[in-house]
Amino acid sequence: MLTKDFEVIDPRFEKLVFGNVHLERLYTGTRWAEGPAYFPAGKYLVWSDIPNNRLMRYDDTDGSVSVFEQPSRNQNGHTVDREGRLICCEHLSRTVTRVEHDGTRTTIASEFEGKRLNSPNDAVVKSDGSIWFTDPTYGIDSYYEGDAAPSEVGGSYVYRVSPDGSRIDAVARDFVKPNGIAFSPDESRLYVADTGATHVQDGPRHIRVFDVGADGLTLSGGAVFATCPVGLFDGFRVDIHGNVWTSTGEGVLCYAPDGTLLGKIVVPEVVANVEFGGPKRNRLFICGTTTLYAAYLNTQGARRPKAG
Repeated sequence: MLTKDFEVIDPRFEKLVFGNVHLERLYTGTRWAEGPAYFPAGKYLVWSDIPNNRLMRYDDTDGSVSVFEQPSRNQNGHTVDREGRLICCEHLSRTVTRVEHDGTRTTIASEFEGKRLNSPNDAVVKSDGSIWFTDPTYGIDSYYEGDAAPSEVGGSYVYRVSPDGSRIDAVARDFVKPNGIAFSPDESRLYVADTGATHVQDGPRHIRVFDVGADGLTLSGGAVFATCPVGLFDGFRVDIHGNVWTSTGEGVLCYAPDGTLLGKIVVPEVVANVEFGGPKRNRLFICGTTTLYAAYLNTQGARRPKAG
C-alpha cells in the first residue's frame, strides 16, 4: 500500500516507488527554492533561494542546513560537471559560470553574437564536456530575481558551449521561454521545457523532445513530449530507465520515455526543480516554493555516459 504522498496512474509506476515511504520535509524558509545539485563526494546538496540571493546547503550526513553562499548573484539552475565542479546559471550577472576546485569562478558564457545573455536558467553537461543551457528572461523581467533590463539578444534560446569553451551556439531558437533541460540516459535525446505561458496567453506549458545529431551539436524533431496538467513544467531529471521526473504545480510527475504519465509525488507547494542524490542516487530532492523535500525511490538518477 502506497502512502498518500504517491499516486499511481499507470501500473508501471508501482515498480518505481515503495509502499512504506513518505515525502520528507528537510528544511523550510526559502522564498523560491530552485536549482538543486548534489555532490556525491561531499554528500551534500546545494540549492538556490533566488529572491533571497543565496545558495543553501543540505548536509546528507546529519541533516543540517546552512547558507552555502550569499550574495549569490541570484543564481537559479545548477549542475555538476564531469570533474565535480559546480556549474551555475546566474540571473544577476546574466552569465553561466563554473566554480573551480580552488573556489575561483570561471565565466563559461556571458554573450551571444556580441550581446549580453538574458538570464541563464538551467544547465546540463554532456559526456563530451559541452554545456547546454536555457536563457529565458525571468531574471531581467523584474527586480525580484535579478535586475530588470531589456533583452539584448532579442529572443529566448537554448545554447551549447563547446567542450573547450571557445564556441557558443544557439541550438534552438523556437522557444517562448525555454526552462528545464536534461538528456536521456544515452544522450540521444534532449528534453527542454517551455514555460512561455508566463508571458503569452495560452502559451506553451510543455516539455519538448529533440533528437541529438551524430555531431553532438545539431538538434532535430522537437515534438511536444508532454503538456503540464497543473501549473508549469520547470526543472526535471531523468532516471536510469529514461523516465522523466518533472516539477509541476501539483508536485512531481513521472513520465515514461514514451510520454505516458505514470504517477505523481504529491507535494503541498508548487515545485520548481528536482535532483537525484544520496550515495545510491535513489533519493529525489524536491524544491518546493518555501521548502526542500525528499523521497526515496526504487530507481536511480541516470549516470552520464563515459566520454567517447
